[in-house]
Amino acid sequence: MTNKPLARYVRATIVAVGMLSAFGLMAPVAHAQAGTVRAEFDPFELYDAVTLYDAVTLTGGVEAVPYVGEAVPYVGEEVYYDPQLAMVEIWQWQILPDGLIFRSYMAGAHEARLSGTVFHEKNIGAQLDATLGGRMGILRLGTTDGAHPEGWQLDVEGAAFPRLNLDVGWDLDAVDYRFGVPLTYGVGNLQTKFGYYHLSSHLGDEFVIRNPGSLASRINYSRDALIVAVSYYPHPVVRLYAEAGWAFHSDGGSDPWEFQFGTDVSRPGATSRFGTPFLAINGHLRQEVGFGGNLVVQTGWLWRGPSGRVLRTGLHYYNGKSNQFEFFAQSEQQVGLGLWHEY
Repeated sequence: MTNKPLARYVRATIVAVGMLSAFGLMAPVAHAQAGTVRAEFDPFELYDAVTLYDAVTLTGGVEAVPYVGEAVPYVGEEVYYDPQLAMVEIWQWQILPDGLIFRSYMAGAHEARLSGTVFHEKNIGAQLDATLGGRMGILRLGTTDGAHPEGWQLDVEGAAFPRLNLDVGWDLDAVDYRFGVPLTYGVGNLQTKFGYYHLSSHLGDEFVIRNPGSLASRINYSRDALIVAVSYYPHPVVRLYAEAGWAFHSDGGSDPWEFQFGTDVSRPGATSRFGTPFLAINGHLRQEVGFGGNLVVQTGWLWRGPSGRVLRTGLHYYNGKSNQFEFFAQSEQQVGLGLWHEY
């Protein structure tokens, strides 16, 4: 005689487990193995699971996530690795996930970060352009790897971009503000982004005091824009990207269309304490200046952590229309030094 309550319970359990697995809410426990790297790796190559596994001297089993190899391992480094799980990464829902799928442009002038760039410009003297902001993931359906995650992710970003006049008592001359909500997607070496941002520009109070009458002639430069972007890695050390933006509301001389493109070049993965060199180039074309704009070149040294966060320092060169949009029609040529922290 069939035990009907037991049969219904078994069927319900099977259905529940299937639903939870389908939505990524149940994931198998990875029994990874601990080991020590015994082979040298070329930092400009990517390796498959078998190659990495063969280069690890195993020392016993522990519960851990798989070692996927974004950070190129060093000889003697302790790693956790499961060759089977490295082949298949499970997508799951995550609130406040670690890392970003679509990274900020290193040489982008209006990216949300923490930074300071000191430069000299022949017409305005010594200046400090700072960025006080941040960017973080809110929700992800994808992998849990923080250094090179895959899947869908919703981010929020916000930053202030003040300019301080170092020749006149560190006066605040101007400040831009930006807030955005990007939706990103990435698999392998391809990432895409669609989002909204608001940007507005303002004169500094000390600039107004130094220049009587400037407040009456100030412009109300502002944009509410939609953006779409693509990022591609033709080689692990080289990132290419392009972005188009269209403002559905603009004021103060801002026109709808803008375009960005550029490249970021650096060794992938977490660095040692000695860091690694980098090169970043960004071009920004804007309709309000006849699709002219600016070119930014930065080069120097960077350090990258396990989650992909970056600290950079080096030389900064900027040529084109001002990156302070209160003065958007003025031309500037900046040469200086910078310190940048990327999320």
